[in-house]
Amino acid sequence: MIFFMRKPNVAVIGVGHLGSLHAKIYKASQNCNLAAVCDTDKNRLKEISQTLAVPGKTDYRELFTQVEAVSIAVPTKLHYKIAEEFLKEKIHVLVEKPFTADLKEADLLIQTAKENNLILQVGHIERFNSAFNATHKLIKNPKFIECHRLSPFPNRSLDIGVVLDLMIHDIDIVLGLVDCAVSKIEAVGVPVLTKFEDIANARITFENGCVANLTASRVSDETMRKIRIFQENTYISLDYKEAKACVYRKNLLSISKENLPIEKEQPLQKELESFLNCVIEHKEPLVSGTVAKDALAVALTIQNQIWQK
Repeated sequence: MIFFMRKPNVAVIGVGHLGSLHAKIYKASQNCNLAAVCDTDKNRLKEISQTLAVPGKTDYRELFTQVEAVSIAVPTKLHYKIAEEFLKEKIHVLVEKPFTADLKEADLLIQTAKENNLILQVGHIERFNSAFNATHKLIKNPKFIECHRLSPFPNRSLDIGVVLDLMIHDIDIVLGLVDCAVSKIEAVGVPVLTKFEDIANARITFENGCVANLTASRVSDETMRKIRIFQENTYISLDYKEAKACVYRKNLLSISKENLPIEKEQPLQKELESFLNCVIEHKEPLVSGTVAKDALAVALTIQNQIWQK
């Protein structure tokens, strides 16, 4: 078992919008040293490396002997190749969602991490949202779950459709809440501005009878990230974006409402600090490769139904 006697050196591979946020958080962290950032876009690389005063690399292979852990925030099609190389070099990996492009790649990364006794975490950020954490303990046996994740057109992450881009967050949360095998999936989706589905709806039925209805859109004029959970005598409402949550309870013949106290925190910062803690103490991450693979499997089934593959 590996325990670090010093702060681990980390690097960020891919410093687009999300990767640059990873780099800024690592730079400010007391639990690691940001050793380098890496990107094939030389102008973007120069901008971020100069801003953070860290070395910039265009070839991630140069980092194999310089770091103990990396965040990978490159296009989805490159996740497997880059993550595999770092894992084979015995370097801990956090890879952004979606985990990989297909389930075979996911299995291979999980196996490689296991063989090398390494941390493999996947960036499902809502697991670290304060609103979710405030209500998680109240959710016992949900009967119906409704999720809405809407955003304006992003002009990024356009190498994938809205199911793998946005809906997969809610798929991950729902699978964790219900903790039961899926019995049926129905889905529809429409390409609007890209060649992929830009708006999608999925209905997931579980073997215990719970039903989850998920809607995701990246062609909305508003931003919404909400989930509602219905169970016996209780209805729970979460707003991820505003970090707000409330619970409605049956009270004789009426319903009482309670606003839950939430300490607003930065989910991405919590996610990365959790990853660092797992690396330092060699603990199982909250969203392991195996957990992320389950969400990916459902997402790919939804996507395939939309395109009838």
